[in-house]
Amino acid sequence: MSKKIVILNGSPRPKGNTSALIQSFVDGAVAAGHTVTRFDLQKMDIHPCLGCCGGGKDPSSPCVQKDDMQKIYPAYKEADIVCLASPLYYWTVSGQLKCAFDRLFAVAECNENLTNPIKDCVLLMAAEGYGFEETTYWYDRLMQHLGWTDKGKILCGGVFDVGDIKGNEKLNEAYRLGNTL
Repeated sequence: MSKKIVILNGSPRPKGNTSALIQSFVDGAVAAGHTVTRFDLQKMDIHPCLGCCGGGKDPSSPCVQKDDMQKIYPAYKEADIVCLASPLYYWTVSGQLKCAFDRLFAVAECNENLTNPIKDCVLLMAAEGYGFEETTYWYDRLMQHLGWTDKGKILCGGVFDVGDIKGNEKLNEAYRLGNTL
C-alpha cells in the first residue's frame, strides 16, 4: 500500500552525507510506490516556538507565527510516515530539525487533549563520530510520548567531509528501509 512520507531534513549541507542518506531512502521509497515530500529546513524561514500555547485555533494554519512552517503543516498532517534526518550536532539532532519539530506542537493544539496525530517514523543520521546514544534516547522517548511507531534508524558514523559516505553500506540500508516501509 502506497504511503505518504514527509522528510524533515535538518542538515545545512545540500550535498552532504545526510543528504546522501536521504536520497538513498527516497530512491527506495519511490521504487516501492510511496510518495515523498522533502523539506530542506536550512533553506526555510522557520522561527523557534514561542511557547505561547496560542496555536490550534485554525487547523489550516495552526501556529500563530506565519512562516515557512505553513508549507510543512499540510504535508505533515497527511503523512503516514515522518522521516527525521540530521547530522549529529553535539550528540543530538541539529537545531534546524529541533526547531521545526517543536513547531509541530501547534498541530497538537488543534486537538482537545493536545494529542499529536499518530505517525510512523524513521531516523536518518550521519556523523563524524559514533556517539548516537543521546539522540537515540531522545528519539525513542519521543516515539513513546507521541505514541508513534519507529520504523527504523540508519545511523552512519565515520563520515564528516562531504562525500565521505560514498560506497558506505548505510546507503544500501537506507534504500532498503525506504523500500520496505
